[in-house]
Amino acid sequence: MTDLPNIAPDCFKPIDAQSLFPTTQSTHKPKILLLYGSLRERSFSRLASEEAARILEAFGAETKTFNPSGLPLPDDADAEHPKVQELRELVQWCEGMVWCSPERHGSMTGIMKAQIDWIPLSIGAVRPTQGKTLAVMQVCGGSQSFNAVNQLRVLGRWMRMLTIPNQSSVAKAWLEFDENNRMKPSSYYDRIVDVMEELVKFTLLTRDQASYLVDRYSERKESAEELLKRISKK
Repeated sequence: MTDLPNIAPDCFKPIDAQSLFPTTQSTHKPKILLLYGSLRERSFSRLASEEAARILEAFGAETKTFNPSGLPLPDDADAEHPKVQELRELVQWCEGMVWCSPERHGSMTGIMKAQIDWIPLSIGAVRPTQGKTLAVMQVCGGSQSFNAVNQLRVLGRWMRMLTIPNQSSVAKAWLEFDENNRMKPSSYYDRIVDVMEELVKFTLLTRDQASYLVDRYSERKESAEELLKRISKK
């Protein structure tokens, strides 16, 4: 460490390949939480999420979907609100997530953002989203756009999630679902299959070593008490 005088030797660790490739792997189904961003009776972001959940289950995952109806605006209720507690418990349960938002005024919806804003960056000194996988999707009322998925990627990175490379954007979503609210065969449907396949693969690949992948030198220098003080909103 003579060439690195600013390094704290006790906190600087060599890369441990065994931690990256554990010999014992989890055997339970990948646990995926789906969030969607519209409360309309015929919500296309919800319908796309339902299709995604069916595909995920076909790939061997266990899925749960959060219904945002009744979730208060951030800071308009305390964290003990039942819908906030439900959302946070699902976030702690899952190993990966799917976020699907409509694009409204060139952006994700407020309903989508409110759900993400209610997910805390920390509970105690633990970040509940850190190291979990994420797939991002959007539905469009008109021509294909990527504004919402681009914003969701920024948020996923901010929440320290492992956002997969692939994504889905469904143009003119109102044309892509039949009278039974099932998605019609199309290249848009095929892309959702691609994204869910990739999400399951990345979740299986990283879930057993997620804590090691996001273990950081700078945070090892801090005690849990100091870390909590630094990231606390209070």
